[in-house]
Amino acid sequence: MTVQHIQCKACFAHGEKDVRVEDRELQLGEHDVLVKVERGGICGSDIHYYFHGRAGMSILKNPMVIGHEFAGIVEQAPKDSGLAIGQRVAVNPSQPCNCCPMCLSGKQNQCPTMKFMGSAQFNPHVNGGFSEYIVASVAQCIPYANHVSPKIMAFSEPLAVAIHAVNIAGSLVGKRVLVTGSGPIGCLIMAAALNSGASEIVATDMSERCRELAIEMGASLALDPTDEKAVGQYKENKGYFDVVFEASGAASAVASTVEFTKPTGTVVQVGMGASPVNYPLSLMLVKEINFVGSFRFVHEFETAVKWLESGRINPLPLLSSEFSKEEIVNALEFAADKNKAAKVQVYFD
Repeated sequence: MTVQHIQCKACFAHGEKDVRVEDRELQLGEHDVLVKVERGGICGSDIHYYFHGRAGMSILKNPMVIGHEFAGIVEQAPKDSGLAIGQRVAVNPSQPCNCCPMCLSGKQNQCPTMKFMGSAQFNPHVNGGFSEYIVASVAQCIPYANHVSPKIMAFSEPLAVAIHAVNIAGSLVGKRVLVTGSGPIGCLIMAAALNSGASEIVATDMSERCRELAIEMGASLALDPTDEKAVGQYKENKGYFDVVFEASGAASAVASTVEFTKPTGTVVQVGMGASPVNYPLSLMLVKEINFVGSFRFVHEFETAVKWLESGRINPLPLLSSEFSKEEIVNALEFAADKNKAAKVQVYFD
């Protein structure tokens, strides 16, 4: 099998407060796709790798290319792949084994050996997309219309997370929805819920800037969760909302969802928090509330690409700033300041 060696530059995380733009060598096989990366969005995990040298239980042991939200242009592709040179693609960072029981049952996001790009879960780590070029499989490359800006399509991955959460909740047609946490994922859940038939969407966040973004992204009302007078009405009569999406991961927000949810309603936990939660288990039991988790996505990535391509969802209100790859440290520092930033993108052209 012929293998090409491609030289380029990429953003490597070496450890705590140590991210560098360095040379890397890619190996391109005859069945691989070479993608020239245009744009990448900074995720919370990228920020954690930069500030802490780890993201949850995934600890950096070797230098790793960060980034898993990105889009680019096909530079080379196998014959009969359906991909043409110059075609713009969103790249799905998921690389499931497709042979384990979870994958075979259509639950690839639960694959125990998932190689997710930009993750240090396994060693050797799986390099991400913050690189001038990346090598991907044909299945990972989802084509979209070339006239659509890569600024928009770099939101494919977080939008897929949001759509998966909405799918986990079941039909939202005519439902009253609460989203706690109005960061990028929370706001994209609002947009996806609105597009899925929700009749009312209320958002909460302690940040005024985030509440303003929530309104732009589809919420009919955005409240400060510490304003008991404003939020208290939604706890009366055993709760108001049919579905609550918890997107902050904050312990207090997680615990509050039970009071806001009406009997037999559903709470979808999307935000990942590190703090122990004093959860009102008895109240959840008495109200027969369905508490479910939502993790990453499966087929929703393709749906996200279609929704962004068609303009069904406009994510650009969430784009706070853009930096070149050479400014990756400044980009990560800015993205970590939640008083200023929602989504920050890095460009590689």
